[in-house]
Amino acid sequence: MTKQELRKQYKAKRLALTESERMKLDDLLLIQLQRLPTGYSIEYLLSYWPLGHHAEPDSHLFTLYLQHAIPVLKTCYPKTNFFRGEMIAVLVNDETSFKENLFYITEPVDGNEVLPNQIDMVFVPLLAIDNNGHRVGYGRGFYDRFLSQCRADVVTVGFSYFDPISLIDDKDQFDVPLNFCITPQRIYEF
Repeated sequence: MTKQELRKQYKAKRLALTESERMKLDDLLLIQLQRLPTGYSIEYLLSYWPLGHHAEPDSHLFTLYLQHAIPVLKTCYPKTNFFRGEMIAVLVNDETSFKENLFYITEPVDGNEVLPNQIDMVFVPLLAIDNNGHRVGYGRGFYDRFLSQCRADVVTVGFSYFDPISLIDDKDQFDVPLNFCITPQRIYEF
């Protein structure tokens, strides 16, 4: 299937889940995250605010877990510039204000930028993923451009309520595959 077809199908699949079903699946995703192979030195995490109108997995749960597990963790959130097609990582703390942008994405209002080569782990939003770790996002390419600037050893993690598909037919040369996809039943490593 093409990315466009997969976007439509997986948006509909997620929206078909009830809030109760999503909460249960989020708990199962958190349990799987706790089983993620250790041994990574993580000082900077780039997380993201889940899009409620797209019924995304609750990345807040996963971020809070890592903040608890790694007390020295520094957490960043993306801030996008749609006109330039760029995304930066902004360091946040308990006092950081967040605001929804024109595209309904909640972002930090301000904060210090963290360079891509400083990031150790990235939680990457996705709609679908294939057996090679290639994902279908929302089609703007922000994460692929950002990840291409990160170190080769950055750990990339996606969360999905659904298992990977066999193959995305129209992936392109700039798509950056993920290292892991966490589903309610298991962790896929690519």
